[in-house]
Amino acid sequence: MITETELLSLLGDLESDRVERTISSSNGDEFAQAVCAFANDFPAHRQPGYLLIGVKDDGELSGLKVTDDLLQTLGALRSDGNIQPMPALTVTRFSLPGGDVAVVEVLPADLPPVRYKGRVYIRVGPRRATATEQEERILTERRISHARTFDALPCLDSSLADLSEDRFRLTYLRHAVSEEVIAENGRPLRQQLASLRFYDLRQDCPTNAGIIVLADRPMHYLPGAYVQFVRYAGPDLASEVLDEKRAIGDLSTLLQTLDLIVDANLRQRPVAVDGGFVETMIYDYPRVALRELLLNAVVHRNYQSTAPIRFYCFPNHITISNPGGLYGDATAESFPRTTGYRNPIIAEATRVLGYTNRFGQGIARATKALELNGNPPAEYQFDAHRFTVTLTAKS
Repeated sequence: MITETELLSLLGDLESDRVERTISSSNGDEFAQAVCAFANDFPAHRQPGYLLIGVKDDGELSGLKVTDDLLQTLGALRSDGNIQPMPALTVTRFSLPGGDVAVVEVLPADLPPVRYKGRVYIRVGPRRATATEQEERILTERRISHARTFDALPCLDSSLADLSEDRFRLTYLRHAVSEEVIAENGRPLRQQLASLRFYDLRQDCPTNAGIIVLADRPMHYLPGAYVQFVRYAGPDLASEVLDEKRAIGDLSTLLQTLDLIVDANLRQRPVAVDGGFVETMIYDYPRVALRELLLNAVVHRNYQSTAPIRFYCFPNHITISNPGGLYGDATAESFPRTTGYRNPIIAEATRVLGYTNRFGQGIARATKALELNGNPPAEYQFDAHRFTVTLTAKS
């Protein structure tokens, strides 16, 4: 995180392309475009970029008073879903003799190109610009040397024929890229897929994310990429199986199937109210909680494992279990306040497809839904290999 001494040095460095200054405190589009440009790190500095709010072009302070609302607005740039993949940034307030300065420190992205509302922004010298086709391709080709997550790596045995072009163009592309960019786009399919991290141009094959999101049969290459649903008659795995299903297919189809399974298995029962003279119907579990926790399992699972996500329903409780424990910055001490993304491209895809509105809010939404429905809090268990959540039915 930047220090006050470093900030004072940046104020006087008017030539740096790692700094953008503004006196506006309300231009959300300008802030987001600047974050996107710094995350793309087109000059390849591999160092943070800084958006300084409350500073004039000549480095003088504007006398701004940085409010808590402004800091919250800046912090929300990370997770509101408009910048994809999610940027790594910190927000700091400094009080100097000439006024306050809000500093947004943005780290270079491991998975460029980064888009804001479907457009790629970069730094060209001291100014910000929309990336040309060639500049975007440079970012795409640079990505492989920085890729650290499994979903970004090439699926070496696969080919372009494994991906559905119709699914890409009709279901995904128009939600991920602005209409103006699509209209200007004359690039081959491979390059379009690569710009969204679904294709590896060097290896000439889809990435693992491309297979998960766009292939008809992801399980052909990733055998564990499905959800196993089982309803049991009794309280444990030794009980009679009443129903069993599998949610399979591309990411959108799998999530739609899970929605149908949840709706078909939400149990309603009558409860007497108003002194026993009136009955109302209640659900054993809130739909929102089940949906969010299943989506969390799909996004955060370890796709290298051949084991499926397990969605098991018992008479008085439900367990949702996925391969892969906590990841990245998320630890036993920080969970659920901190989220680490094992599969950032898959997380981005759920946002593009309309299954999430903000990043990192699933556990919080599930917790609130359980509370409102009158359920006990969810119980979480995790180790290095598996993450399990248990929900208890409303009594």
